[in-house]
Amino acid sequence: MKDIQTLSADNIRILAAAMVEKAKSGHPGGAMGGADFIQILYSEFLKFDPKDPSWHARDRFFLDPGHMSAMLYGQLSLLEVFSMDELKAFRQWGSPTSGHPEVDVQRMIENTSGPLGQGHVYAVGSAIAERFLAERFGKVVEHKTYAYISDGGIQEEISQGAGRIAGHLGLNNLIMFYDANDIQLSTTVEEVTTEDTAKKYEAWHWNVVTINGNDPAAIREALQQANEEKERPTLIIGKTVMGKGAIDSDGNSFEGKCSTHGQPLSNSGASFADTIKKLGGNPDEPFKVFDEVQKYYQEVAEKKSEAANQYKALENEWAAEHPELASSLQSFFDRKKNKVDWEGIAQADGVATRAASGKVLGYLAENCENMIVASADLADSDKTEAFLKKTTAFKKNDFSGAFLQAGVSELTMAAISVGMGLHGGVIPVCATFFVFSDYMKPVMRVAALMQTPVIFMWTHDSFRVGEDGPTHQPIEQEAQLRLLEQLNNHHGKKSFLALRPADAFEVTESWKMAVESFDRPVGLIFSRQNIPAITTADVRQQDASETRKGGYVALSIGTKVDLQLVANGSEVSTLSSVAILLNKDFGLNVKVVSVPSEGLFRDQEVSYQEKVIDPTLPTFGLTAGLPVTLAGLVNINNVHGLDHFGYSAPASALDHEFGFTPETVIEWLKPKLAAEGLLETTTV
Repeated sequence: MKDIQTLSADNIRILAAAMVEKAKSGHPGGAMGGADFIQILYSEFLKFDPKDPSWHARDRFFLDPGHMSAMLYGQLSLLEVFSMDELKAFRQWGSPTSGHPEVDVQRMIENTSGPLGQGHVYAVGSAIAERFLAERFGKVVEHKTYAYISDGGIQEEISQGAGRIAGHLGLNNLIMFYDANDIQLSTTVEEVTTEDTAKKYEAWHWNVVTINGNDPAAIREALQQANEEKERPTLIIGKTVMGKGAIDSDGNSFEGKCSTHGQPLSNSGASFADTIKKLGGNPDEPFKVFDEVQKYYQEVAEKKSEAANQYKALENEWAAEHPELASSLQSFFDRKKNKVDWEGIAQADGVATRAASGKVLGYLAENCENMIVASADLADSDKTEAFLKKTTAFKKNDFSGAFLQAGVSELTMAAISVGMGLHGGVIPVCATFFVFSDYMKPVMRVAALMQTPVIFMWTHDSFRVGEDGPTHQPIEQEAQLRLLEQLNNHHGKKSFLALRPADAFEVTESWKMAVESFDRPVGLIFSRQNIPAITTADVRQQDASETRKGGYVALSIGTKVDLQLVANGSEVSTLSSVAILLNKDFGLNVKVVSVPSEGLFRDQEVSYQEKVIDPTLPTFGLTAGLPVTLAGLVNINNVHGLDHFGYSAPASALDHEFGFTPETVIEWLKPKLAAEGLLETTTV
């Protein structure tokens, strides 16, 4: 007679195998091996309210190997989060049981997972957010964050940054289960690596426990020990069996086989029908929760609800005693209620936009209590030091500050920030040089898919980085972000908001939009070099408020416009000088359009777009990157940009050599203006 833990785990194994079998695709082996751990975790340890899945004080569970989605869906079906019909529709069009889990807090899915490594780093971010909030509000926000990782996630380089930072900060609220089944998709683990994972994590100051990952008693003891740990994050290395319970048609064990990793059991060499029978199910009707398991999980749900209600009663008592703190906590988790007096920021004209950003950050450090800023060892260069000077960096056992010194680990920093955003209650910002956004791209993509409100901040936005040379000079990076701006998320909205402001006043407006964005990530792109004033400061302050529309007329000379010039960032200032010279030397009336966000501009009414960029006028663009960046707004043949990497030289020399001074831009424009009949041929 099986005990209820084993029976429940076998039920998950049956459901996982059946989902993959019916869909004719998926990954049954890992799900079958991990069923024992997830069943003990959910039934005995995880704190949640079945009637209120988004409860702020719930424990978080982050699945890293998204290919093990069938395990998670099977577990959640025992809690009646997913129906049998939804499990039968695994991996099908319109089904909530997609091939890799997609974030849906109401369905108890905390993160979208798929690219290995990212999921457990989100958990590190969640654990940091919890420590930050607990420092400010106490026990009412305390909870644990659990992560589930596989061999692939351990091997992905991002795991190194996560392990280092979590251990360094002593995140004792973080518990990670490493499903060590020794099998990968096409090889055994020993063919790929022979490292001592336990010693590696111990060197990062983790508490490491190695157990039989299919033994309920061992799992329970390890989780209990992890929950009692006070100084370190815990890694539970669970030695599990790939395809636990699988047999072939002759009744022989088919466990521990690579072939069960990524295909239905019937295609792997195992027998689906015989395996289901061995596990106690009916192969003709595998989509069923055993009566005993159903009864047990009804009791589990009742106990979880009762415990949550008791916890919430304590919350209510706390709120009554501390009404201001309670109101603050509510505003932390509701970004729409997070108010900042943006007019209180006094900007100067003619400065680098990174310096203007620093001015904003210094203000936000004192006026946005739930902002956390991270920098990849560049705080002095990316001007996040303006924030840091008014707070302190996180240390072990001290989260009273609001700054994460991430070290040189842009990818890890980005994923940690996304984890903070998924947790909620904080506004995460992570900063580095723009060229290093390349390291962050995989995380940015998933953040855009999940609609996670994270602020990615980059400085040193163009070839004007200068002497540092082509390795540090972004050329194609903006174009990559603009592609994300063209990509819709699953709610039909632009998946990413990229803002490259033209001057200090646009910087303030861009930060305002970023802080107030609650349903998608935002990228802020700032200059290293000073930017000459576009017009007088008092006029700019008023005009720059139009930044929220993504594009607007920054300067217009004359009543009847002859041509219009389009750019974003520092090139707007250059074009303003060009416009003044064209008017002075050739009598042309010129309109200069600033488009800090192409995606946001394209979201405006067509009538507004055509008012700003008149389709009947000759139009020319300037960009410090690939010309394709402006191709959607200006005919690409009329865009002056770069089609090559940068060179090492002072910024002023590069401006001249690349044709980005007002005078060289006019020389580029002359034949085009002549072709439009705006200049005499003799002038060219």
